[in-house]
Formats: sequence, C-alpha cells, structure tokens
Amino acid sequence: MSLSPKARKWVRGVVDYGGLVAFVIGYFSTRDMVQATWWLVGGSALALLIGLVFERRIAPFPLIAGGAALVFGGLTLFFHDVRFVKMKPTVMNTIFGVVLLVGLALRKNPLKLLLGDAVKMPDEGWRKLTLNYGLFFLVLAVVNEIVWRTQPDDIWVVFRFPGLLILSLLFSFAQVPLMMKYAKTEEPPPPHVE
Repeated sequence: MSLSPKARKWVRGVVDYGGLVAFVIGYFSTRDMVQATWWLVGGSALALLIGLVFERRIAPFPLIAGGAALVFGGLTLFFHDVRFVKMKPTVMNTIFGVVLLVGLALRKNPLKLLLGDAVKMPDEGWRKLTLNYGLFFLVLAVVNEIVWRTQPDDIWVVFRFPGLLILSLLFSFAQVPLMMKYAKTEEPPPPHVE
C-alpha cells in the first residue's frame, strides 16, 4: 500500500505516540491509573498494528517503546500496581543511557550505527554526541523517579506526555550546534601508502 507523504507522517505519528496519547486520554477521562493503563496497552498494540499494516514493517524505536509499554502495562494490570507503568520511563531511559555510555567505553558508537547514514560527522563528534545523549537519558531517568515519587498522578501523567517529549526535543535542539561544528569538519584522509 503506497501512502502519500502526508499520510505517511500521520501513520508515523500514530505509531510513535498513539499509545501515549491513549494513556493521557484514558487517565484524564477516568482519573484512574489502572484504567488508563488499559488504554496504554490497547493504544500501543493498535499503534504497532497500524505501523505493520501501513508500513509493512515496525521501525526499531516504536517496536521497543511499544513492546515496553505492553510489558510494563501488562505488569501494572496483572499486579494492579501503577508503580510499574510509572517506572517504565526510568527503566527505559536508564537502559538507553547505559547502552550509549557502555558502547562509548568499549570504543563503539551506538549513535553512529543508528544515525550514521543520516548525519555525517567525524568520530570525535559522534563520541561527544553519544556522551551527551547517554548522560541525558540517565538524567531523564532520575527526573522521572523524582516526579512520580513526589507529585500527584495528574502532574506525572502530563510530565510523561508531553513533558518528556518536550524535554527531549529541547535537548536535541541544544545538540544542533555541536553537530553543525563537526559536520563542517572532514576527517583527515588516510596517509598515502606507496
């Protein structure tokens, strides 16, 4: 099924944010976190199905996010304990941060592997960007823990979406100067061997 560029954007938006939007609607409709988690699980499953039907594939990040929503949402529903759904951003951001920083320590560059075709930078730029994102994800994990443990559910739900999305966008925009600096720099060519 061939989609127009505009339709593709809508499908991508549904796949990326459908579960979270359903969760927010469910929470503010019912003021019940367990009921909202049903919305999250259903919305995430439907979003992944829409991605599969219209794109004939599920991109890695929506698959990871949707899968995590199904796992943590399922645990919340099974145990009737909303702490699971509240800890999902903590666990996922910690995993992302640790993977990036461990990859960096092992002299690998996970961000370059993911974005290397889209963004051209020398290895030094990738190392700095990976360090920044690794630390950012760990900070998001800590902030999520503080918010869900100290604030009422209404505040946490809004922090979860759109709050984390806004923080992530602002952080990404703050990385543009670093990327521009290194995008202008070419890696030196390999030495000439006779």
